[in-house]
Amino acid sequence: MSPLPAPGAPLPHYVSTAPFDPHATESMTAAQSRIHLASQKQLMWWKFKQHRLALISGIFLAAVYLMILIVEFLAPYGLHTRNVDFIHAPPQRVHFFDKGEFVGPFVYGRSMTLDLDTLHRVYTDRPNDVQPIRFFCRGDSYKFWGVVASNYHLVCPAIGGQMFLLGTDRLGRDVLSRILYGARISLTIGLIGISISFVLGIVIGGLAGYWGGVFDLIVQRLIEVLQSLPSLPLWMALAAIMPVTWSPIVIYFGITVILGIIDWTGLARAVRSKLLALREEDYVQAAQLMGASTPRIIGRHLVPGFMSHLIASATISIPGMILGETALSFLGLGLRPPITSWGILLTEAKSVSVIAFYPWLLFPIIPVVLVILAFNFLGDGLRDAADPYK
Repeated sequence: MSPLPAPGAPLPHYVSTAPFDPHATESMTAAQSRIHLASQKQLMWWKFKQHRLALISGIFLAAVYLMILIVEFLAPYGLHTRNVDFIHAPPQRVHFFDKGEFVGPFVYGRSMTLDLDTLHRVYTDRPNDVQPIRFFCRGDSYKFWGVVASNYHLVCPAIGGQMFLLGTDRLGRDVLSRILYGARISLTIGLIGISISFVLGIVIGGLAGYWGGVFDLIVQRLIEVLQSLPSLPLWMALAAIMPVTWSPIVIYFGITVILGIIDWTGLARAVRSKLLALREEDYVQAAQLMGASTPRIIGRHLVPGFMSHLIASATISIPGMILGETALSFLGLGLRPPITSWGILLTEAKSVSVIAFYPWLLFPIIPVVLVILAFNFLGDGLRDAADPYK
């Protein structure tokens, strides 16, 4: 062992004569190198995949929105097909075995009797009437997206038989088919409404955060007034303004505009707060010195900086719009027949007596709950993935 230097004496200086290796000082493993060289989008995707519930919710929502493109093919019956001999029929069970033998998916035929005490229809299965379920078959005629005529379905009842997997309503219409058709309206109304809300929120909130001053003061007071009003009475008041002579399509777009106009306030405040922090950055001042216009600075330099936050906000706002349409239609102030949505289907179950005797009319609430939960879980996952460095 070499002796220690005396106190106050300079330490010996050593110089290595070996050639310099830049990789010898910080050698990274393959996994570390993969993360170090990954782009921002890759890091966000890896962070999002770790949120399993959000990933499953995203797959579920993608499947649901793809489903509404071919809903005519998926529905076993037409939207307005009536089965007058099976009014308020309860759901049928799908069986695979008959008397111990495998038959495949089938339902039993039914017979109806009238209960003279309660004056309600009573349906009983006929064990000897086996009705196999058909797949990729010919059934009720329809026009695909109102243009192409066809009668091809994914699943159909047996020829001359019936198949009501979720029961029928007071006019004998298949509840499952009407839920599938109603998904097209209830799900797209949220997308159109959030598009309107996005435009208003980004434009108004962006200008308020970028300009500030009197304009920001006026916008903040307007937002506070709108947010102080009760949502449901405000929806009812705006929906009541629409004339009853309007066609269902015009009313549909009117409801989407109403939902979009009311929902922009929260997004505008989020955009304003972000722009107040970003407008002092060096790259914003450089763009101003180069003569860039205000819309270009906001749209090309500021908004993309927190677009991931906006996407997460949108996934959380869409459920509110779906619930808003459902509530308005349930109260009779939103969409009206012949348009079919989940809110209109729930109007069949307004009274306690109907729910007591025909509980299957509440089935449209199930897809509403599932879609709302899926959007909330997806929003949580996107919000976490928006900052992958945490």
